[in-house]
Amino acid sequence: METVKKAVLFCDKINDWIGSVIVTSAVFIFILVIFSNVILRYAFNTSFVFMAELEWHVFAFIFLMGAGYTLLHEGHVRVDIFYSLMDRKKQALINFFGVLFLLIPSCYVVLTTTIPWVIVAYKIGEVSIDPGGIPARFLLKATLPVGYFLMLFQGILLCIKSAFIILGKPLEDELG
Repeated sequence: METVKKAVLFCDKINDWIGSVIVTSAVFIFILVIFSNVILRYAFNTSFVFMAELEWHVFAFIFLMGAGYTLLHEGHVRVDIFYSLMDRKKQALINFFGVLFLLIPSCYVVLTTTIPWVIVAYKIGEVSIDPGGIPARFLLKATLPVGYFLMLFQGILLCIKSAFIILGKPLEDELG
């Protein structure tokens, strides 16, 4: 039991670090790219395909890599009008079955379909179809399975935490 608690805490820290360090840094880069695009467009009346593509690549990276962090901190959209009125055990039941029957299957489908897609993109050295675009598009495609893996990973942890709450032995009580 103690090993499970330590493993869950360690794994939570992984997604927390990714969200608070990597994704936060990517948001800063995203702001710089947008600011640069605006300055180039309006002050110098020019733009670059690379910069425009970089903008949506970084946004996709933020969204995908931040999904596990968002799940960890309960930031995903849900019908809070009902959920917030429930006691902790009922919330844990919803989380448990939601992860088991919705999150895990959907992550499985995305992972099994995107991993071969990323491998093909890497093998052919996929680049942007636009002249002057991003040279290694397969890197962005690789964030899709990585982001879904992190969300699946955090979902499994949520399922474990929920099971402990359902059993009347919440991990948070003993982890502090």
